[in-house]
Amino acid sequence: MNMDGQDGQGKRKPLKLKILLIANPASGACRGRQIRRLHAACTARGLHADLRLTARRGDATWIAATADLTRYDALVAAGGDGTLFEVLNGLYQKPAAERLPLGIVPLGTGNAFARHLGLLPGAIGQALDIIATGRRRDIDVAEIDHAGGQCYSLNIAGLGFATDAAVLAARFKALGGLAYSAGSLLKMMNPASFTVRILAGGEVITSPCLLFEIANTRYTGSRFLIAPAARFDDGLLDWILVKPMARRRLLRLFPSVYRGRHIAYPEVVTGRAGAIDIVAPADYPLTIDGEIIGRTPARIRCLPGDVGLLCA
Repeated sequence: MNMDGQDGQGKRKPLKLKILLIANPASGACRGRQIRRLHAACTARGLHADLRLTARRGDATWIAATADLTRYDALVAAGGDGTLFEVLNGLYQKPAAERLPLGIVPLGTGNAFARHLGLLPGAIGQALDIIATGRRRDIDVAEIDHAGGQCYSLNIAGLGFATDAAVLAARFKALGGLAYSAGSLLKMMNPASFTVRILAGGEVITSPCLLFEIANTRYTGSRFLIAPAARFDDGLLDWILVKPMARRRLLRLFPSVYRGRHIAYPEVVTGRAGAIDIVAPADYPLTIDGEIIGRTPARIRCLPGDVGLLCA
């Protein structure tokens, strides 16, 4: 099918896409209520949706990996960043020629990747309108080789404060998009520092560290604008290193992250590279797209334009 939705004269024409829609009914604060709206909303937009619901962690990966994707025009993840991560990694178990373009319906707690696209949590209609156009854009993917194996990411990977905050945020799931903020504030009462050693763009950097993040897109958590200049189609990954600071100063920096103003602090160092190696600390847990997955050492490599995305 012509995914650009144009006829021979270049005029826009309606598409009747068939999509494999993988939805997590436990995503976000609304749980199953929004899932029940999905199929009707798809039909109203001329989308033929084969809806598959997940029941446990790993289901979205298994569904995407085992499905006969030749029957569909697109693969859509309905849930949060964790659901999108699983769908992406299931898709990457297919040969490159069989990988369909991805669509996003933001139903999760954080939805950091969707926010990069301008989609707010629960924006079912807006997300499906975008998918229904069939407009495809090739975007970068981060390939992550870590001590526990290999995975792929569209959003962000990191260690230190972000991982500790993610562990605490799990206690506050009922707060929805505020869960990560609550976890971060609690961790700020007793932040842990360590020494990080990275190789990025031919440069070796060794520094005391509270937080180290590698970003393909701008947001993390729910609304933290962690990498304000990041783009997912430039063939590069942005990295952010936050050095230790007094608790009072850290509390002052915290709200500045919502607007990306933290990068003006002298304790914050940033850069860009096509590949980044985290050499030390060793055996340190990683947070990838909001999930605690794998341990250091790790190599994160940008795969330019490696997957199609249905976006405005």
